[in-house]
Amino acid sequence: MSNNIIIRAKDVQKTYNTGKVIVNALRGLDLEVKQGEMVAIMGPSGCGKTTLLNSLSGLDAIDEGVIEIDGRNLAKMSDKERTAYRAANMGFVFQFYNLLPVLTAAENVEMPLLLDYQRRIKPKEARKMALEALAAVGLADQIDQRPTELSGGQQQRVTIARALVNNPAIVWADEPTGDLDSTTSQEIMDLMRRLNRENGQTFVIVTHSQEIGDQCDRIVWMKDGVVVSDTQTQSAEVAANGHANGNGHTNGHGNGHTNGHSKDVAIRETLVPELQTMSAN
Repeated sequence: MSNNIIIRAKDVQKTYNTGKVIVNALRGLDLEVKQGEMVAIMGPSGCGKTTLLNSLSGLDAIDEGVIEIDGRNLAKMSDKERTAYRAANMGFVFQFYNLLPVLTAAENVEMPLLLDYQRRIKPKEARKMALEALAAVGLADQIDQRPTELSGGQQQRVTIARALVNNPAIVWADEPTGDLDSTTSQEIMDLMRRLNRENGQTFVIVTHSQEIGDQCDRIVWMKDGVVVSDTQTQSAEVAANGHANGNGHTNGHGNGHTNGHSKDVAIRETLVPELQTMSAN
């Protein structure tokens, strides 16, 4: 993992006005993510997790604050520039796959390459890249299958292959295991963790699953549109030092959390029951 900051958000504010109610989705949020990190964004429903993901990736415009991706301010780009930047540097994984049912696995994966009008990748090269991406996620023998002919786990693997086919610097994942059983969820998480470590790509994952969060490098806990806890997981500490050292991660304000686990435990005691109640309903 690099020490370079690839994602920086400062005092980010986002409000939705439906005409009947005003929702303050993000309320002065700060966050930094290092290149090559795998970060989980957690918290109860309505706390702003998906809004944060959409704002960081430039899918949604923010009202106040600054978001920089690898030093570039997304707000200063035109819509066309942002779209091109996302196509070249970002991949997206969603809960419900978003695969086109009439296309094969290979065709779904190569589609974003063929639609990249700036790079102008030729069909033969796009197909080669798609097949390599499908092989990387263990689907080399399923390239001609349509989504309805694949299991849920296989469909999510196709989605991951599509997200990775352009070798993006950042992969955004919104509840990538939310529609899968526990065994398949773990397989998908193992796959993303392996790709993260092998390719050095940054993963930002919105999840309600504590098990998924604990396998990331950091857990960023949100509530009411702000970050209430930002700590390094034991998994990351073991990987970095060979043993758990109990030190937290630097948060978006630039302050080091030293021995921050007692605070994190208190946060979890408040938020985890909310997540468990929501999952049971």
